[in-house]
Amino acid sequence: MIIITIILIIIVFLVSSYNTIVSNKNQIQNAISSLDALFIQRSDLIPNMVATAKRYAIFERETLERIIELRNSEKVTNQENAYIQEDKISSLLKELRIQIENYPELKTNEQFMAIQRQLINCEEQIVAGRRFVSSSITIYNNSIVVFPNILIARSFGFVTYQWQYAQEKQKEVPKVDELFQK
Repeated sequence: MIIITIILIIIVFLVSSYNTIVSNKNQIQNAISSLDALFIQRSDLIPNMVATAKRYAIFERETLERIIELRNSEKVTNQENAYIQEDKISSLLKELRIQIENYPELKTNEQFMAIQRQLINCEEQIVAGRRFVSSSITIYNNSIVVFPNILIARSFGFVTYQWQYAQEKQKEVPKVDELFQK
């Protein structure tokens, strides 16, 4: 009876240790996948936000140019021309009002601030993701080199996980100023 109990305890310990090692190894894959998702998000999000801000900037610039053009148009010299000029102003204001209703705030700087916030947020998430990968690898590697887990790890072919470093292209932060020049 004692021998059966000892054998059962050893089996439970072996199964538990094996499951812990497998769980730690799976955690590495989860961490790497999460980090990849963050890189993809960054590479998709930043160019789209820049394109949106560029459209806002163009719209705002064109609207301001039209207003300046109207203000600088030829001076009214008599009463008849004043009415004609007033009609032009009225017509342009209606058109501008419609555009402004479609774009309630002509504030390009807010778009640029939103890009800056998103860049900071993305980079913070990537840093956190890298820490998670690093931590997962450390936990796994530690779990297979300590006694008695090392015996189980060797028996089932578990090896230490090699640190995978990002390729140079992945490490690059998007150059936002270049995106605005495209």
